[in-house]
Amino acid sequence: MRRIAIAFLVLLTACHRQKEADWPTYGGNKQENRYSALTQITPSNVNDLKPVWVYHAVDTDKRTQRETQCQPIVVGNTLYGTTPRMQLFALDPATGAQKWIFDPHTNRYNQNRGVVYWNSTILYTVGPTLFEIDVETGRPVQTFGDSGHISLYTGLDINHPVNNLFLDATSPGIIYKDIFIIGSTVSESGDAAPGYVRGFDARTGTLKWTFHTIPQPGEPGYETWPKDAYQWAGGTNAWAGMALDEKRRTVYFGTGSPSSDFYGGDRAGKNLYANCVVALDAETGHLKWYYQTIHHDLWDRDIPCPPNLTTITHDGKKMDVVVQATKDGFVYVLDRDNGASIFPVEERPVPTQGLPGEKPWPTQPYPLKPAPFCAQDITDSDMTDLSPDARRYVQKEFAQYQHGNKFLPPSTQGTLLVGYSGGAEWGGNAVDTDGVLYQNGNNAIWVLQMISLEERRKEVASLSAGQAIFMENCASCHGADRKGNGKEIPSLLH
Repeated sequence: MRRIAIAFLVLLTACHRQKEADWPTYGGNKQENRYSALTQITPSNVNDLKPVWVYHAVDTDKRTQRETQCQPIVVGNTLYGTTPRMQLFALDPATGAQKWIFDPHTNRYNQNRGVVYWNSTILYTVGPTLFEIDVETGRPVQTFGDSGHISLYTGLDINHPVNNLFLDATSPGIIYKDIFIIGSTVSESGDAAPGYVRGFDARTGTLKWTFHTIPQPGEPGYETWPKDAYQWAGGTNAWAGMALDEKRRTVYFGTGSPSSDFYGGDRAGKNLYANCVVALDAETGHLKWYYQTIHHDLWDRDIPCPPNLTTITHDGKKMDVVVQATKDGFVYVLDRDNGASIFPVEERPVPTQGLPGEKPWPTQPYPLKPAPFCAQDITDSDMTDLSPDARRYVQKEFAQYQHGNKFLPPSTQGTLLVGYSGGAEWGGNAVDTDGVLYQNGNNAIWVLQMISLEERRKEVASLSAGQAIFMENCASCHGADRKGNGKEIPSLLH
């Protein structure tokens, strides 16, 4: 049986627990540094680590087992995390003994990546529901919302109902004083809900403010969309997590692409605040600044991880900065007060021959420093040399598709797509006390091939009724062969 577990590895000669051993927030601290000052584990003794306990956060039903992506937090002498079935648990971090577990009684299997500790409570999301749980009892806080929970559809005030649209929150929010700030995960198709960022009263669950990531009339950025686009457009959501500068009273986050991902013929313009690093007043939700990394995104190049707040020495001066890694392998280093790039960024012309009705933006930003940490294109020199047959096969596939510029608009011929599933991904990066950034990079090449609605209808018409329903609703995740990916997307063959 495949098991899902949380394991703590410690030295056999473990010293007593230090106060700074807490890991109280997603990313370690509110700056998202993912850095620990502990020195017990070193390059010379890391091979001596051994498991001392294992907690099985596993579903007993083999048919419904899923992975967990939760990054647990540790506050005081308790560890908090979630299971694949979205149960919230509290453990003794020294022994792994369970203190309590809260079951939200849901059939949803979400990718919950973390929880938030505040005022002796845990705030965490299950699909479109935000719970607040007492850390002593493991029970909902009755004074919060509706007996311990609220709906994350709250505040999505557009001119049509959104409760029937997909809404989730994979990454945890962040707390400023008594304000819980959170983004969301929405559909990437044309029926997506808007990805507004909201601040809730952590005591009562009352909505305090909303930042419209798709601007409404009179708001800055409204002119970067077609007229009244906010009434129907979706996406532009902050799904990857947030960082907070409490002294500046500022919350920082990145946003995703507009929906739908690969065609924007109905959303001409730069499409603010999609694909942006955004700074808001954490108390009011008012915009302080933004920096857009992709204009009119046609490649699903969301900001994939939380910004990292650190201090660097630049031109002989100490500077507080926001460091943001991207899916296409760039690192933006921005002034924390005004969003200006510390290093030069060029706006370069890019291809604009798009699909019918499409109006690709004619330039895109290219940071000159730091150097990109993953491939910006793929050429013949990148073909495998594992064997002559393997090389010939890959070269034949390579020749079928458009390539040569990572900003080639999607086409019906097919395009080799880089910077889609990393560069950077949701796991983020780390910054040490010397201002050194540590980032793992992905080099993954995809084929993006568009099909006209007319061709799609012909394809579906040739299938049986059951096959058509499957291809329309299920194949995008489970695959046309129904095999899934063997992990969080299961096979449907059995």
